[in-house]
Amino acid sequence: MTYVNPRLRGKGNNYSGPWPLGSIPDSVLYGIGKQLVHRLAVGHADITGDDFGTIFANAVDGEHRESPLGIADVVSEGTAWTVKTVKAKRPRTQRKVRLISGRNSPDYSLGISDPRKDPSATGAAVLAIWNSRVNESLDHYNELRTVVFIRNMGEKVFCLFEQPTVLFPAEEYRWEFNKQGNLEGYEKQKGDHSFTWQPHGSQFTIIKPVPGSARYFQIDKNVPIVPEAHVMRIIQYQEDWIKIG
Repeated sequence: MTYVNPRLRGKGNNYSGPWPLGSIPDSVLYGIGKQLVHRLAVGHADITGDDFGTIFANAVDGEHRESPLGIADVVSEGTAWTVKTVKAKRPRTQRKVRLISGRNSPDYSLGISDPRKDPSATGAAVLAIWNSRVNESLDHYNELRTVVFIRNMGEKVFCLFEQPTVLFPAEEYRWEFNKQGNLEGYEKQKGDHSFTWQPHGSQFTIIKPVPGSARYFQIDKNVPIVPEAHVMRIIQYQEDWIKIG
């Protein structure tokens, strides 16, 4: 069975966003770094994906949506971003990242009850679900980008990059199940491993190379942790703030 990729809506490449695509300004790096220092200072040794959504939204004067529209996590005027963060031991030398990109269920969405019967049809269905989410976002925003934050919170070294969030034409990929029973998608032209889909849980992962436009920064100071008692004094905490029963 062939699944036709939905057409791309929105202004796409005719819209430049808050800055040219891939040219993240220093102000955004400073904004992210400042918020990371704050979290370290109050004892947060790491951040979650949801934390970074809020951090990035603050850095771009945007809104972090609690319920993403399609895959639009953060919006600022006419631009939307799908926001990802991954851990790495060496963010400065990381060459590829694996981005968990939603649960795509061909059974629920397209009635494929046996995903192993036809790997190509299952792979096409997985991509069709992704494409529909991209178009859902582009129905409401002029431009959709993916921003990726690679972090080593222990070493306080970071990488940030963005790329356009694109449709994936099914005919450009071949699919096969690996030894673990997961479905993998490969570019036909280059042979690169581009996707992994897990039948158990329907998790869809996109594998992306880190582009040459990636920005790097680090926190160059040891951040002291503010004692809890000091925080409580600053906010003038009283026990009657807590209501029991």
